[in-house]
Parts: sequence; C-alpha cells; structure tokens
Amino acid sequence: MFRHPLLTQAIRLSLTAAATSAALLSTAAIAQQTTAAEPVERVQVTGSRIMREGAIAPSPVTSISGTELMETGALNIGEVLNELPALASTYSMANSGNYIGTAGLNLLDLRGMGADRTLVLVDGKRHVSSSAGSASVDTNTIPTAWIESVEIITGGASAVYGADAVTGVVNFKLKKNIEGLEVSATAGKANDNPYNNNKFNFSYGSDYAGGRGNAAFAAEVSGQRVLNAKERSLTRTPYMNVRNSASKDKKDPVTGATIHDGIPDRITLPNTGWYDSSVNGNFYLEEGDALNWYTFNKDGSVRLQNVGTTYGEWGRCSNCDLLDLKEYQDLQPEFKRYNFNAKTNYELNDDHMLSAEVKHVVSKGDSAGQPSFFEYDTALEMKADNPYIHPTLAALMAKNDLDAVYLHRFNKDAGRRMENNTRITNRAVISLDGNLNDDWSYETYAVYGETKLEQENFNNLIRKNFAQSIDAVKDSNGNIVCRDAAARAAGCVPTSVFGNGAVNPAASAWFNTNSRSTSTIQQEVVNASVANSALFELPAGMVGFAAGTEFRHEQSDSVPDAFAATGATFLNALQEEHGKFNVKEAFAEITAPLVADVFLIQDLTFDAAVRVADYSSIGNATSWKTGLDWTVTDEVRVRSTYSVALRAPNIGELYGPQNQTYFSVYDPCGKEYNQSALRVQNCKALGIPVNFDPTATASTIEGLSGGNPNLQPEESTSYTVGAVYQPELIENLTFTVDYWSIDIDDAISSVAAQDILNKCVDSPSGINNQFCALIKRDASSRELKLITSITQNVAAQTAEGVDFEIGYDFDAAGGRIKTKLLGTYLDSRKTFSFQDNPSVFEQNAGTEGEAVWQENFTVSYARDAWTASWKTRHLSAVSLYSDQDLVTNPDPVDIMGYGSYFITDISLGYQFENGVNWSVGIDNLFDRNLPGVTTGTGTGSASYDNIGQFFYTTVSYKM
Repeated sequence: MFRHPLLTQAIRLSLTAAATSAALLSTAAIAQQTTAAEPVERVQVTGSRIMREGAIAPSPVTSISGTELMETGALNIGEVLNELPALASTYSMANSGNYIGTAGLNLLDLRGMGADRTLVLVDGKRHVSSSAGSASVDTNTIPTAWIESVEIITGGASAVYGADAVTGVVNFKLKKNIEGLEVSATAGKANDNPYNNNKFNFSYGSDYAGGRGNAAFAAEVSGQRVLNAKERSLTRTPYMNVRNSASKDKKDPVTGATIHDGIPDRITLPNTGWYDSSVNGNFYLEEGDALNWYTFNKDGSVRLQNVGTTYGEWGRCSNCDLLDLKEYQDLQPEFKRYNFNAKTNYELNDDHMLSAEVKHVVSKGDSAGQPSFFEYDTALEMKADNPYIHPTLAALMAKNDLDAVYLHRFNKDAGRRMENNTRITNRAVISLDGNLNDDWSYETYAVYGETKLEQENFNNLIRKNFAQSIDAVKDSNGNIVCRDAAARAAGCVPTSVFGNGAVNPAASAWFNTNSRSTSTIQQEVVNASVANSALFELPAGMVGFAAGTEFRHEQSDSVPDAFAATGATFLNALQEEHGKFNVKEAFAEITAPLVADVFLIQDLTFDAAVRVADYSSIGNATSWKTGLDWTVTDEVRVRSTYSVALRAPNIGELYGPQNQTYFSVYDPCGKEYNQSALRVQNCKALGIPVNFDPTATASTIEGLSGGNPNLQPEESTSYTVGAVYQPELIENLTFTVDYWSIDIDDAISSVAAQDILNKCVDSPSGINNQFCALIKRDASSRELKLITSITQNVAAQTAEGVDFEIGYDFDAAGGRIKTKLLGTYLDSRKTFSFQDNPSVFEQNAGTEGEAVWQENFTVSYARDAWTASWKTRHLSAVSLYSDQDLVTNPDPVDIMGYGSYFITDISLGYQFENGVNWSVGIDNLFDRNLPGVTTGTGTGSASYDNIGQFFYTTVSYKM
C-alpha cells in the first residue's frame, strides 16, 4: 500500500479491538437467558444474500426511492443519480459525445474512480454492458416505471457480487408484483434556449391463476433536442486564455526554474480564439520582415486577415478574424430511447416460484463534431494554375514569386461531421427460487444479454478524393475539371475552397462518405445459491449462511468501417477489437452473532464472505471481506467492513487495439511551462533547451490509444466504519455517518495524453520511466510527433472520505413533511504514478469534478391531495489545478477554480379523485449559471448544469 495515515491505522486498530472484545465477551453471553420474542420478518438487503431481520445492512447502503427519482425534469434516471454525492458525472448526457461511439451513454461512476469499477445490478443480477469492451451498464436500459428503489453500497461488495465491484454496487430494485395501469407523460422546455425533452411511460400488470401468478408489461419512449453552445447567451461567446503581459516571471540563472511574481501567467478573454485556421481558408506569407496572414472574401478574393491582438504568441488573437469553435460544440446531444419490458412470475406451489423477464431497448444518440480541417503539415496545396484562383490572389502570388500557397481550412461548407449511435439491447432472465425446507432457501437463474451498437459517421471526408477535387485545371474546352485523368474518369467533381460557401455540393458528394461500424456485446450468466438464516444457534443467536456458484461468459466484438480503417478518410483509423473471457466462481457468506444482551452490547454480529474465481484471461482471483455489526442500544448502532478484491482487466483494457487518435496538449518542455528545476533537468536530458518554443502543439498531436495485453490484475483493499443513530426522544429521526477508504494497487488506468507528457518530465527518478517511453519526438526539432496512451498498471489509486445522511419525517402544517440530507466529505483522492517512487502522488480531492464537500438536501410535503418537493444540491469550491500542479507553477491563469455551487429544483403536484395526477416543476429554479467559462461538457465540469432554468409538467393516471 502507498499510504497509511493515522486515521487509517486507528480504524484498523479499532476493528481488531472490537473483534477481540467480542471473543472475550461471548463467554459472558453464554450465561444469558433468552426470552421469547415475536417473529420478525426477514428481508434481503443489497450487499448480502442472507435474509436478515428488518433492513439492517452489514455495509453502508444509500437508498433512493423510485418516487424520488421521478420528481425531476431530467431525461433519465442516470442524470438524477449522477447528482448524488457518491457518484461522479463521468458519463452523462452533457459529456457523452466527447468520444467516438459514446454519444447518449449514461454510465455510473462511484467515487470517481472509474465506471469499470462500479458494478451495476438489476435485482441483484448482472446486466449486459452497453459500452464495447467494458462491463459498464447504460442506465437508459433500466425500466423507469418499475423502479422500487436504487441502493448504493460502498465496501465489501466484491466478495458478494464479483471483483469488479471495487468501489461498490448500484443495485436497481424493481417492483415485484405489478397490478393495474399506470400511464405518465412529461414534457419540458428550457427558459433561455430551445432545449426540450419529453417522456412517456406505460405500465400494466395483473395477477392470474387465482393470484398465483403475475404478469406485467412496460413501455417507455423519451427523447431530447440537441442544444448547441451558440444557442445559449451564457455559452455562445468564445473565450481563450492568452499570455499576460503584466506577468514578469524570471528564470533562476542557476537551476533554470521559474521565479514567480504572483501575477497570472495567462488571462482569459472573451471574443478570443484561433486565427491560424478559418472557414474561409487562410494562409501566411513571409513578406520582408513581416509574417502576414491572408484570408478570403465570399467571392474568393483575397485580403489581409485581421489578427487583432496576438499577445506575443502564435495562433491566438482577440477581436480578430477568429475561428469560433463554439459553433461546433453541443451542450446536449440529440437523443431518443424506446424501452420495452415484460415479466411474469408464477408460484408453482407454496415453496417454489418461477420467474421470467425480457427487455428490448433501442437508444439513439447523435453527436455533431467539427468538420474536416487542414492546417500546417496537412495544409492544402493550391497551385498557381488553379482556375478558381481569384485575380487578387494571382497578383499576390506573382508579387511573391509563388508557385503555390498552402491553405489552412475548416471545411464548414463541406458538412459538419455527424455521428449517429444506435444501441439495441436485448436481455432475458429466467429464475427459480424458493424454499428447500423450513430452513434452507435457494435461488437459481440464467441471464442472457446482448447489445448491438450501430455507429454511422456522416460527412467523413475521403482524403484522396478531396485532394483530387481541389486540384483543378481547365481542359482544352475551357471547362474546369479535376487535374487527375483517372479521377475524372471515376467521377471526380472539381471545387473551389476560396471563401466560405465555395465548396460545390456535387463535389462534397464525391469526396464525402458515410462510414458504418458495428459492435456486439454478449453476456451469459448462470447462478445458483442456497441460504439459511438459521443454520445453527449460538448463545447470542442464529448463524446465517449462504453459498453458491456462478458461471459467466463475456464477449465483445467491434468491427469498424473497413474503408475508414485503412486511414483513407478523415475519421480516425480504428482497428477491429475482439475479446472474450469466462469466469467460474464459488462464493460463501456467513453471519454469526457473537454477543448479545450484555453491557453496551445489545448485539454484536460478525460477517464474512469469500469469492474464489477462475478467469480464462488471468487465472485465479480471490476476494474476501469481514465485517462487524454492533448494536449498542436501540438508538445507536456501529458497523464496519474490511475487504480485499482482485479485479481482472476487462476486454477493452486487455484486448483493445491501438487506434489512431489526436490529442490537444501543451508541451511541458516549452519555455512557458518548463518552470520547475526538475522539469528543466529532465527536459535537458531529453535534448530540449530551456528556451524551447514549440509550434507543433498549435495543432493536435497524433496519438495511439488502446488496450494492453500485458496488464496484470489490480488489487483493492477497502474498509468502512460507521454509526447509525436513531434517538428515541425524536421519532423518525435518523443520522448515519460512515468513513470509507479504497486503496487500489497496480491500478489499471488509461493515462491522459497531457498527464503522460507531464509525468515524463516530473519524475524525480529521471526520464527512464514508463511515461517517457510513450512519447516520440522529432529527432532534430524535438517537437512532439506521437503520444501513445495505452492502458497500464499505474502504481496506485487511493480515496477516502465520509458519507453522512440525516433523515427526519414529521407532521406539520396539516400534512406530512419528509426531509433528507445526503452528503460526502472527500478527504483524499490520490494517484500514485511511479512504481519506484511511492512518495510522489497527485492529490485530486478538491479539483474539478471531485469537490471536497457535496450535499443533496430534499424536503417533501404532502397534504391531502397536494404534494410539493424542494431539492438543493451543493458542491464546494474546486480548483482547476492540483496542489502538485501549483508547486510547479503557483500562478498559471486568472481563473484558478470555481466557487461554491448551489442549484435548486422544485415541484408541485395534485392528485385528483379519478386517478389523474398533475404536477409541474422547475429544475434550476434560480437559473444558476455555469461557473467560469466552462460549457459543462467535460468529465469534471459535467457536474454543473448547462441547460439553465427548465420548466416541465407531468400528467399521470393510475388505476
């Protein structure tokens, strides 16, 4: 392990002491006489297969009712769950379009440690993934109308459900018996922009065979309109940070490190962007001592480009002819979902229940990106004999004795690149459960799931065809044609590229194509288990036991468009990905009462579970957990767990090919960022001088990203300790607090390109590290050429914090008031990158997306036929830089972070006597703006609402 703070050691000591005390006190318990008690209903809770008295959970469980999830204008339950303090907005609607093939996905990420470490279950059973190569479940596949509750558990879940529950489990508990008709329709509209969404739910269920059976069907149709950044006044203005002339940082003459003056090195300005590319097309010429940029008018004539103020750096300008990238940034994607579910259960007799369920879900997410573009190394060569050249350009070329000019161009008029993702998920479950006798119960089930992803990329430019179209000449008859005779014979259509709107639509049809890729994900699960909540009796009570076995097969196959895979198009050249594995598992669980009815110990129960797995990919893996549950009095209960798990890499992490991609990064060896003595030293070792001023990073840098067949499994250790307080003096008041800690050694992680560059030159051990090995530079210029971002085993990841919940229900104002406060304090969230130097880490707690304090406060009021609710969510202030970043440069920019963020939602409803319910609501009641200049579409910034004030209404009917 890479850290053992005082609190950690204290908790471990307390667990040991508690167990020792239990052993000593158990002798005293033998002499205690038990008195007869009324039978208590036993229920099963998430985190255990053993039926228990009441709803006592051995591990911390946060439960959200289905009703709470529906009281919002959000499109789906994933958007609502992502607002909970324990979950990060890693994949939400706002940021799902950031990667190829992910538009519309809504994945859950407990503790912000990765969606692959969060196990999502439906009624305690695994669900097929919706993301190729992973086990991540899209919440769009869950039937909203049937959700009874959602339970979130941290700690000890791997031994019960599987090793991929590293950070915990999110279990969707569905209603068992559906009776009657329920129909609801919701429609909503944003206040200051055209965004809108709609939802329609239908559910009908009925008993049959004299009440021995129940059958139900549910359908859901929902969708939302795309929202572009230019459609909101808050997000339409382009911002960019530029060099601050007021900053007077100096270099230490001995070490080369930067001596900072406390003035921001860069400042963020409106109406600022890139001048080195244009929708009109542009190019630069060295004329005498001046470097002049030229661009084109709509008629193709050339003119000097207005570069405004350039701040002494390449490519950036204010109040100039800039490229406005906001035009190509969507805040929300176009999305539609069709969800159909059917299920039935039938009592074969008093002891055996046969159940079956099927689902068919179609979700469609569209992502609109930038058009094709060309600049610098890929700039378009326009020869002097091109007939589309305007006389003004011909004169300029003649004046400078040029045979050609090299255009930078954003091909807006050739069509914005679009990606349509259609996911079709089918899943079937059959189960048989019941009682073997008075003591033993059993459950057996089989699951088959399949997700097919059809991805279509529109306006994918064919590089060769485009080059042929723009290389035009006049034939002997004076007609403008493509220069290449073979291209003409193949149907080449010539076009101009001088000025926005110059591209001929017929030419676009020649050089653009639609590319189609497919993925298929399959899952098969067979599980059988038995349980006995009264295996035998100890002096303190009955011992509970559960055991079982599971076989699981996972397979993922992705086949990209064959033509695009050759690299002939503008779309990244993606390769086929094929992978599969199976795992055979055996598991057991025991709960044993150690002490009862002695001083300060009403009950003390010991829990243990173990899961042994045999993976076809990595071999054997064992996960286990122990726990103590101590009821001090009727008012106070203390609980703790300690668990160890070994997570195998998933299919994408292990078998994913190294695909072409492009990274937008800065060079840490550039003179602007080469600010610490350590960086200066390591950059020098790479052959890069202190005053290096890179130009390659003005454009994107080519990269490779993918899996790693040499990955080893990661080992996690987690523990929790907490208390529940229910004072008898105040009825219906509950207070819970739980400390949790998760340590992952040899953590499987895909390191971001910028982090690879930084970690290469920030290593105290020099440049002979795993990160420098992933970077290629030009042998002579030392410019960046290629960054390989593959999945690897980094040294470690750790996280620890405290969850707390306060609930209080009471009668007031003639009705019933229910209150709940859910919160998380994130004490630490560290990444240790260097195996040979465990003292070097990056602290992420308190940075964007990982606020130290997060709380949700809800109040609901019901009186007669009226209901009302209020929910406020809070995120504490965050920094855009880690403490370790600020050691290198304490004053990088003027916007260093975002302040505290509060956002409030309300709703009001009325239940008519005829079964109709009408409600209205407002999300973001006070129209809370996005912080800083963010658009809320990043992995961390998606925590902030980017739709604005949103009004919705729901009409439902139940009979």
